[in-house]
Amino acid sequence: MVEIPEGPFTMGFDGTQALEDERPKHQVWLSTFFMDLHEVTTEQYAAFFSTTKRPAPWQWNTVDLAQHGDRPVIGVDWSDAEAYCRWKGKRLPTEAEWEKAARGMDGRLYPWGNQVPSKDLANFALGARFSYSQVLMSVRSYEQGKSPYGLYQMAGNVWEWVQDWYAANYYEISPERNPSGPEQGQFKVLRGGSWSDLPKYLLTFGRFRLLPETKNSYIGFRCARS
Repeated sequence: MVEIPEGPFTMGFDGTQALEDERPKHQVWLSTFFMDLHEVTTEQYAAFFSTTKRPAPWQWNTVDLAQHGDRPVIGVDWSDAEAYCRWKGKRLPTEAEWEKAARGMDGRLYPWGNQVPSKDLANFALGARFSYSQVLMSVRSYEQGKSPYGLYQMAGNVWEWVQDWYAANYYEISPERNPSGPEQGQFKVLRGGSWSDLPKYLLTFGRFRLLPETKNSYIGFRCARS
C-alpha cells in the first residue's frame, strides 16, 4: 500500500469533456489514507476464496494460477470485493479517495498526466472477447502509466469497484470533507476503465455505475485503509 497524505484536491471536471454527473469541479479535503499499489490478483483472491468458501467469481474455471496469478481477478460483484478487503483488514476506497489516488493534486486528465492514452501507458481498447491470457495484463505492468502516488493501472485493465452508492447529482451536494457517497442507492460506482474501453473511459474524473450484483470480465478492484 502507499500513503496518500491528507489535504485538499480537485475532484470532477467542468466543460464539454465531462458528463453531467462529473460536474461541477470542486475542492474536496481528505484525511490521510492508504491505497493498494495494485489491483487485487487472481492469486490473492484464490487465498481468500479457499479460506472463506465464498461463491466462485465468474469465469473462475478458466483461471490457471501458474499462468494468470499476477492478473487482476475479474467476475467479482461489489459484495465479493468488499468482503475480500475486510478479510485483509482493509476496505474499499471511497470514490473521492480513488480519484485523488489516481489524479494527484494537479487536476490531470489521466494518472500519468494529460497525454492521450497509448499502448505504453495503459491496457485498453481490446474489443469485447475475453480470455485471461489475451486481454488482462499483469497488475505490475505499465510502469510509465503510474499515478502521481505510484499506483499502477488506475486507468485500464479492469474497472474498479469503490465504496460509494451512485447519485447523478452527488457532486452538487457532497460534503467538502471526506465525502463517502449517498446513504443509499440502486447502483455502486466504478472507476478507471477497462481492457475493453475507449480512451474517454480512462479519464481520472470518469464515473461509471452498475448494480452491485454485477459480475463480468471488465470489473476488478483494489483496497484502501484509513
